[in-house]
Formats: sequence, C-alpha cells, structure tokens
Amino acid sequence: MTTQFPAMDDNPRRDEGAQPADDDVVSILREQHVRIRTLFGAVKGAQSDRRKESFDELRGLLAVHETAEEMVVRPVAKKTAGEKEAEARNSEEKEANKVLAQLEKMNLSSSEFETQFEQDVLAHAEHEELKEFPALVAGCTPEQRQAMGRRLVSAERIAPTHPHPTAAGSPAMQWTLGPFASLLDRARDAFTGQRN
Repeated sequence: MTTQFPAMDDNPRRDEGAQPADDDVVSILREQHVRIRTLFGAVKGAQSDRRKESFDELRGLLAVHETAEEMVVRPVAKKTAGEKEAEARNSEEKEANKVLAQLEKMNLSSSEFETQFEQDVLAHAEHEELKEFPALVAGCTPEQRQAMGRRLVSAERIAPTHPHPTAAGSPAMQWTLGPFASLLDRARDAFTGQRN
C-alpha cells in the first residue's frame, strides 16, 4: 500500500532537535496518525456513498498501520519503551481490531455506528506519540529508525486491508497469518472495487 500522508510540521508533539528524515519510522507513523484523524472527521461529516468510501479508506489504513506497527515497531519498543508499554499498545490494537471488524459489518448510517471507537483509536495514537515514539527516538539511532521506516512501509505492502482479530495484538501471529490474510483481503477488495 503506497499512500501519501500530509506533512506534520505543525505537530505540537514533535520532538525537539533535528527534523526526522522522511523514512524515519516515527515520522511515518505520526503522518499516518494525522491521516487517521482526518479520516475520522471525513467519516463523521460525509453522507451515504462518500461516508462508505471514507470508512473503507480509514479501515484499510488502520488495518495496515496497526499490523505493520505490531510487526516492526513493537519488538523494538519492548526494548526501548519496556515490555509493559509494548504489551499495552498491542492489547489496545487487539481490542480496536475487534471493534473495527464489528463496524465493518454495520450499516454506516445507523446510530450504533457512532461509538467509542474513535476516542479509543485516538487515545491509542496519543499513547504511542507520548510514550512509545520518544522511547524509539531516545533508544535508536536515526539510521536505525530509517531502517525501521523502510521495513514498516514494506510490511504495509503485505499487511491485510481488513481487520483480523485472531492475529491482532501478536507480532508473531501477524508475521504468520498476515501475508495470507492480505492476499485474501486484496483479492476481495479488487473484486468489490474497493481502493486501499
């Protein structure tokens, strides 16, 4: 999945010091968080078909974003931010994946669709930005973060585009089941005409 995300020059959470390179994993993830926030707004503000398009884009972005984080970031975050922090983020992603799978089956115009999901996803992103990302910056060299960024982008290319709660929250399961689920998801997307 190759998606362009807006720059985050005005992000108040940006670390002091040197600007990270474009392929720095922290920079990539922060830009994706901006896109996720934007898409939540688009889903809430859109009507009928456009709402479904916005949700499909949000769902696809969340699916590949969270999978790639689990595959690439979490193993390193265990060392830099601590095992407890990494496990907390994996647990949040597992719960979000379950909710996303339920939302995917709902009528987007139903009142049930507006849930706690947005707040939970944004709180998860904030935890990453305030705890996990600073630990990655402090514990990894710029070159290591750039290599992680390249691995993250590669992982996103093979990540599933739909939620798979059985694999969510486990980097090992993502590596084992993710590529197979991705093939099925991408075939389904092509068949139904969804762009992710």
